[in-house]
Amino acid sequence: MPPQAIHAAEPESVRPARRYAREAAAYQEPSITEDVLDTLELLASEPVTNAVRYGTEPGDSFKVTVAAEPGKCRVEVHDARRRPPRPRPPSDERVRGRGLHLVEALASRWGVAERPFGKIVWVVVTW
Repeated sequence: MPPQAIHAAEPESVRPARRYAREAAAYQEPSITEDVLDTLELLASEPVTNAVRYGTEPGDSFKVTVAAEPGKCRVEVHDARRRPPRPRPPSDERVRGRGLHLVEALASRWGVAERPFGKIVWVVVTW
């Protein structure tokens, strides 16, 4: 089972969850470069932020798992809602709604899997 961390579904949890993804990947796979860790941390931010904003209710928590090996790292964010994230149409007028476009551009792969009582949003980075 990959390492995991449980976080309260609060905006203040986004930064520690991103940091956890970075540190867990670096611990598991010491060959990961700082550039890849930066990308991984950025990519983890989107599903974590979405879990806090849209995937949980007050009092809920979300889980982050990280599985790193030579050349590849997968980060999963587990939350309590089944509704999958959907990219919004590009807009210069909106402040939000660009995150999944960033994930699509930077991740090697990403997707959504169902789980009992919720979903898992995952991203994979390869190098």
